[in-house]
Amino acid sequence: MDDVALVRERTDIISLIQEYVPLKKAGRNFKANCPFHNENTPSFMVSPERQMFHCFGCHKGGDAYTFLMEYEHMEFPEALRFLAKRVGITLHEGARGSGLTSRKEALYEINRLASSFYHYILTTHPAGKKALSYLKERKIHEATLGTFRIGFAPASGSALVSYLLRKKGCKEEDILESGLGARRMGRLVDFFSDRLMFPLIDHRENVVGFSGRVLTATAHGPKYINTKDTPVYHKGEHFFGISIAKEQMRKEDQAILVEGEFDVISSFQEGITNVLAIKGSALTEAQVRLLSRYVRKVTLCFDDDTAGWDGVVRSLPLLERFDLTATVIALPGGKDPDEAIKNDPYTFKAALKHDVPVYDYLLEKKIASLDLKDVSSKKNLGDFFLPILTTIRNEIIKEHYLKKLSALLDTTYESLVREMGRHVSAKRDVLFTQVQKEKLTREEVLEQYLLALLVQSEKTKDFVKESMKVLAKILPKERANQKLLHLLNEYTEQNIYTTSQFAAFLPTELIEAFNTATLYPLGQFVEDGSYKKEVNRVANELATRHLRRKLKTLSLQIDEREKNNEETESLRKEYTYIAGLLDGLRRMIPSNNPIKLHLE
Repeated sequence: MDDVALVRERTDIISLIQEYVPLKKAGRNFKANCPFHNENTPSFMVSPERQMFHCFGCHKGGDAYTFLMEYEHMEFPEALRFLAKRVGITLHEGARGSGLTSRKEALYEINRLASSFYHYILTTHPAGKKALSYLKERKIHEATLGTFRIGFAPASGSALVSYLLRKKGCKEEDILESGLGARRMGRLVDFFSDRLMFPLIDHRENVVGFSGRVLTATAHGPKYINTKDTPVYHKGEHFFGISIAKEQMRKEDQAILVEGEFDVISSFQEGITNVLAIKGSALTEAQVRLLSRYVRKVTLCFDDDTAGWDGVVRSLPLLERFDLTATVIALPGGKDPDEAIKNDPYTFKAALKHDVPVYDYLLEKKIASLDLKDVSSKKNLGDFFLPILTTIRNEIIKEHYLKKLSALLDTTYESLVREMGRHVSAKRDVLFTQVQKEKLTREEVLEQYLLALLVQSEKTKDFVKESMKVLAKILPKERANQKLLHLLNEYTEQNIYTTSQFAAFLPTELIEAFNTATLYPLGQFVEDGSYKKEVNRVANELATRHLRRKLKTLSLQIDEREKNNEETESLRKEYTYIAGLLDGLRRMIPSNNPIKLHLE
């Protein structure tokens, strides 16, 4: 067995996916809301037997490698190394060598080299003295520089590029793709120059990019410049400080979000180590999805200005969507956390312990700017707060704030509910992406459902035998699920059924359809008798539909060949025979009790 197969076999896909998504038992499988698209009803299924996942909403699926590649945006070599480390397998040279080296891994390595270079310049080289003095003035400790790998990009113009090309043998195209270099007047030069350098390190300890800050307010260019978008860095997907904060976040079940690097660093030096910088003033979906893997509570500590206020408001729908509790820290004595800590660290720590629910914070802050004796101010407050309340998923919390708002505005609860209804439709369009389900005929749905019932049953052999008594001579062998039903019948006549052994028996082209059937979400069956009844009803309806289709075809053929007495007589006999079969089946399926299928 090669390394790829060995790692796959040793990896339990259930325990892997549970690290990212909460799974619930569903028969022989597990289910969850899909992590790849927004949905309210779980359609994401995971099979411990097949070690596969499949979403019946967006149709993404695969094995453990596929999951990591989709969820973490890893390339295959990176996923292989991640899983190998996770299960304690040392990869052979062939698997670790250049043949499987991905573009992303090459960029991670070049960023790591750049991070070490910048840190050396800051802490050891004379070119970093000015920057080092600046950091000391801002009370940044020497040990902190190493913890966050802070560095300095010298103003020489090509110091890093020369180091990477001549000392480390890097390729020009890699330097350009990483965003560390740029072409100017035909020359390859450094992208960052004369700036403090903050490495952006992801939750897997990879250096994905950099944030460069000027040392003085009069310096040329913007205050901060970030790495351009690359295969490993996309603006809005990362946090500054997450590699350092993640363990304390898990321990406290809380993440404190700030806007800038110095906010994180100053908090860290005061022993507050579950702090992240969002690199902006509003969260993105990718960032909230990542947070939801570590914590259930998110505390916002944004700058005390208009941008910080707007950031809180814009972040709420995403935090609600991922069922995260949001609170806010009202900053004492300073514009941002870094300044507040330097002014009075004890007061800042006390404020952390008295964070307030985000909706109370917004309501109180808004009221402070209005005169609620004025009707236009009442309208202003309603227009601001009601759209926010539409995003709250918990109906108890929503009702609490509606009643609170009703008292403040001196209006009825019912009028607020009606007014809020005007905002709901538009808000849902923003919050949820509707996934179009694949259109199947009734026969195709029944075939897929019956196959799922059979392969997920604890009595597969018995149920196959019973259902195929009706279907064996009726069901065609054209579509994949039809072929699988016939092959399942043949296999169980001679063998004891197991999922893995039957999968090994199948031709390659039917594996995907079989995997889908093993993961198909089934309803809850109270007892074994109801499961058996469902199998029989589906098999009978499927047979009925195929017989009706056959009768319709025969009727057309009889009309077309009316002049040929011998052919017509043969067709009529076949028609009479099938009509008799159909009549027998009709008695078994009450016409007023049609079968309703999940996800039809």
